[in-house]
Amino acid sequence: MNCTLKKYLKIVPGTIADYKTLSRFHYRHCQTGPVAAVYKIIDTHPMREQIEPIVGVIVYSMPACSVQLRNIATQGLFTKSGSSSVNMQLVNQNIRTISRVVIEPRYRALGLAYELVQQTMPLLNTAYIEALAVMGKVNPFFEKAGMMKYEGSEPLRSVKLREALSVVGIDEDCLVDIELVHNKLQKLNARAKNFIENQIVNFLTTYGRRVRSLPDSTKRTEYIISRLSD
Repeated sequence: MNCTLKKYLKIVPGTIADYKTLSRFHYRHCQTGPVAAVYKIIDTHPMREQIEPIVGVIVYSMPACSVQLRNIATQGLFTKSGSSSVNMQLVNQNIRTISRVVIEPRYRALGLAYELVQQTMPLLNTAYIEALAVMGKVNPFFEKAGMMKYEGSEPLRSVKLREALSVVGIDEDCLVDIELVHNKLQKLNARAKNFIENQIVNFLTTYGRRVRSLPDSTKRTEYIISRLSD
C-alpha cells in the first residue's frame, strides 16, 4: 500500500454493533438476516482513531434457502439430494453470504471495499461465498476481489419496472441510494407519478396482498429496490 493513510488501517474481527455505527452510509437499511461473521477496518492513527475508529465493515450472513443464481453457479449442486431439509443443511454448511459492505465516505476511493472482501473471504473457511447486490453492478469490487459474476434471466416484471423507472429519470446507478430514489419519486409531476405508481403496484402484485398495499414511503421504496437486486 503506497497511500500514507492506508498504512494505519487494519482489518480485525468485528460485531454487528460495529456495522450499525456505519449502517447509515449503506444503501440498504433492511435487516441483514442471521449474521455469521463480521470484520471491520479500523484506523489506528493516534488522532483519527479518536474521531472515527471504524472506517469499514463487512457482514457475512447465513445463506437463503434457494437462490436462482446459486443454482446456475453450482450447476444445481445444492438441489440434488431430493430432500429440502438435506439441501438446506448442505447450504448452511457450505455457503456464506456477503450481505453488507460499507465504507465510511471519507475513506472511499481507496479500494477498501475490494480489500475487505478479498482479505476476509478466506477467514470464513467456507467452500462458497456469494453476494447478491445492486452495488456490484455499479462498482464491481466483488469481481476485483476474485469472485465470479453470474447473471440469470431477470423476471419480466423487474425488466418492466427498471424500464419504467428509467423513463421517469431514475437510472440503474440511482438504485444504490434508497433516499435518492424515494426523493426522485416524490418530486415527479402528477402524470409521471401516476404512471410509475401503476408500474410499482403491478410489480408488487407478485409478492402478495400485504406487500402490494404498502403505503408510498421510504420503506416501500427500500423493499422495491431490494426485490430488484435479487
